[in-house]
Amino acid sequence: MTQVLARKWRPRIFADLKGQEHVVRALSNALTQNRLHHAYLFTGTRGVGKTTVARILAKCLNCETGITATPCGQCSACTQIDSGRFVDLLELDAASNTGIDNMREVLDNAQYAPTVGRFKVYIIDEVHMLSKAAFNSMLKTLEEPPEHVKFILATTDPQKIPVTVLSRCLQFNLKQMVPEMVREHLDKVLGLEGLPSEPAALRLIARAAGGSMRDALSLLDQAIAYGSGKVHEDTVRSMLGAIDQRYLFGLLNALAAGDGAALLDEADQMAARSIAFDPALQELGALLHKIALAQTVPAALPDDLPEREAILDLAQRLDAETVQLYYQIAILGRRDLALAPDEFAGFTMTLLRMLAFMPATEPARIATPSVVPPASRAAPPAAALLVAREPAAPKLAPAPPLGASAEMDVSEPVPEPAPAPEPVQVARVASIAFDGDWAALVTSLKLGGQARMLAVHSELESCAGDCLQLRVPIAHKHLAEKSYQDKLREAISAHFGRPMRLQVSLAEGEANTPVRQQNEARAARQSEAEAVIAADPFVQDVMQQFDARVVEIKSIAKEQ
Repeated sequence: MTQVLARKWRPRIFADLKGQEHVVRALSNALTQNRLHHAYLFTGTRGVGKTTVARILAKCLNCETGITATPCGQCSACTQIDSGRFVDLLELDAASNTGIDNMREVLDNAQYAPTVGRFKVYIIDEVHMLSKAAFNSMLKTLEEPPEHVKFILATTDPQKIPVTVLSRCLQFNLKQMVPEMVREHLDKVLGLEGLPSEPAALRLIARAAGGSMRDALSLLDQAIAYGSGKVHEDTVRSMLGAIDQRYLFGLLNALAAGDGAALLDEADQMAARSIAFDPALQELGALLHKIALAQTVPAALPDDLPEREAILDLAQRLDAETVQLYYQIAILGRRDLALAPDEFAGFTMTLLRMLAFMPATEPARIATPSVVPPASRAAPPAAALLVAREPAAPKLAPAPPLGASAEMDVSEPVPEPAPAPEPVQVARVASIAFDGDWAALVTSLKLGGQARMLAVHSELESCAGDCLQLRVPIAHKHLAEKSYQDKLREAISAHFGRPMRLQVSLAEGEANTPVRQQNEARAARQSEAEAVIAADPFVQDVMQQFDARVVEIKSIAKEQ
């Protein structure tokens, strides 16, 4: 009869154990140096290897080659422990043996010497299920057992174990498996089994396992049966009820385009296919997390991720603030789904909330042609005079004004009656003057996504003609990639109304970037607020009379 994969591929030695290197290292060193404790406690969620580590440790203690961190696996002790027939290894399920009588029976047998092995090993699984009386009865034996006895306890809930028991054990916490590690192990198992698979299908199983390798292998067994020996993405999605990523990308593309009709059409298609909306919002949040990663650290996305290109495309179309807003709305919508009139209404309301609260982008400031009265043309505002007649030179390097425009001669009087007067485009005139204030220019550009990330972490080194030279701290060198530079150059060219060139270099140490200026301004406001509070007579009086202290001061000054 064929064994299930979880039992067939259970690790037999420490080297086969995945994801628990900290436990393996500690136990291996203890066994090598013969520094053995009488009681061990393994904690962790289901399926992470607690019982497996206990059995491997039992083999290490009773292997006929001697106490070792690498049992031979061939001697009678090793083979009998693997098959569950070793007479000196007693496995007790505390969930079904909770009483004091069961514990007394175990402890009465502990005083007798091992029959064939070097040690008598007691593995008590789910030890937190023991009754208080059972715990009390084992305390003395657990603290000072016979030299030939080793206790190995395992639990998923260490909080329920009395501290008197915890203090008598060496405790090891086994971690959950990361999905990529689970996927790699499943791929290895399928290779040994000679079964075909798709990486996307294994990723779905690894994510559904929730950090449990045993659950992942059980799901893999189910997927093999469901797909008639083939583990493909479409069959695994159908088996797990997972959301087809095409629907999620359709939703985000509709949101990026601001197309409410397309957004609701995608939701209707999902409802027609009876897709559950709670996991749909969960998957949508996971996808938004990947997009945020792509915007910040593109290298964090695996190269073999099937939807990598689609994620990178959305990362460029959506700015970072919008992605964070959508993520927050998605998780809050999932939380409130049970309170909605029905799941479809709750799901669509969440999508409409994303559409309604999408950050507004400021439209281009193009002056509408309008007739300006002669008096206004004869005496334009002082700011317009300054910009038109005396363009400011950049602070960091002398350069001609950026952008092309005709110069206005405001000193010459306008003849009466005037012919069809020409419109005055004040916004256009103002946009061509750059005084070298890089932070102010970044703010006026209203950037988002990659362009904003590069801009706020750059310092203007110089500007000459149509070329801006920026310095990026080496700590943010990933922002100097070509895709980031292209986005920023497009925004600057659109702002000045002509093609611009951008040169980005790396700088050692700190740079006077907009982010740094903002942080310094915030710190200055905080210091000012603290000084004002500390000097306030009322505050001083309260602190003196009631022995009070100021816990936290927050500056609420509006950022410019």
